[in-house]
Amino acid sequence: MRTPVLAANWKMHKTVAEATAFTTAFLPLVADVDDAAIVLAPPFTALAAVAGACRGSRVATAAQNVHWEPRGAFTGEVSLDMVRDAGASHVIIGHSERRHLFGEDDGAVNRKTRAVLADGLTPIVCIGETLAEREADETAAVLDRQIDGGLAGLTPDEVGSIIIAYEPVWAIGTGRTATPDQAQEAHAHVRRRVAALAGRAAADRCRLLYGGSVKPANAGDLSAQPDVDGALVGGASLDPQSFAEIVASGRPR
Repeated sequence: MRTPVLAANWKMHKTVAEATAFTTAFLPLVADVDDAAIVLAPPFTALAAVAGACRGSRVATAAQNVHWEPRGAFTGEVSLDMVRDAGASHVIIGHSERRHLFGEDDGAVNRKTRAVLADGLTPIVCIGETLAEREADETAAVLDRQIDGGLAGLTPDEVGSIIIAYEPVWAIGTGRTATPDQAQEAHAHVRRRVAALAGRAAADRCRLLYGGSVKPANAGDLSAQPDVDGALVGGASLDPQSFAEIVASGRPR
């Protein structure tokens, strides 16, 4: 059985003080959770503070992005050494906002994924279609392209160890959410594609998260789908009580 993952992506929200206050309030709410993995992804400026506050708990931390080069003249970028030094164990890669606002393509996602794996951290690789692509019946083709390009060159063991987050772009921050059936359909397709790429054993190990306007009210129904292994949560993860309720809904039943 795959252990569910409930991950909070705070995006460009929270100062160090705000992030620390959230963590202080949140940790007691999930202190008894031992059947799901919980990950907080604060902005880079608060990563070390949140990781320090989580030390000794079961809650892990993630960077929201990383560069694939170990060092160099890359103004504004952050290296894996820096991410690990700050205390992160996971890295979000290829979020739709990185793809669509900052021009990251499948090649960049692949380079980052390979670098993160080589460094011993866990990538959370994001994929998903736009509204125009869904309405044009291109969802499967888009997901196949992103999976094939983003995971190219990985071994079956590596593929089995990563986390993939399916985030339909049309549902991120819009209040629109894929229905549980739509989420399951997409996740089942992703798992089949991963199996074709790396084998059934890798696909069975690989955890697939749903992201896109996840809230306490819908998290349980989404997580109950057989191929949905948790959630990558945006806005609803900014409040400790709200995210704790999502964690509770996403635990095994």
